[in-house]
Amino acid sequence: MVINLTDLKGYMEEAIMKPLDHKNLDLDVPYFADIVSTTENVAVYIWENLQKFIPVGLLYKVKVYETDNNIVVYKGE
Repeated sequence: MVINLTDLKGYMEEAIMKPLDHKNLDLDVPYFADIVSTTENVAVYIWENLQKFIPVGLLYKVKVYETDNNIVVYKGE
């Protein structure tokens, strides 16, 4: 399957940027009130939020770069 890049950009804005950008994750994002805001948990959060917008089976993985050497890949498992 394919997805229109304009649609994907909008989904990413709603699922990632609005809830996370320029926020203190531990204080401003309800999801992280009871969950430690590790890079791994941020990847899970992004996966779960993107799943709300993207058709089932289309999302393959989420990759979060903390640094050049610290990267988390989450495939919904």
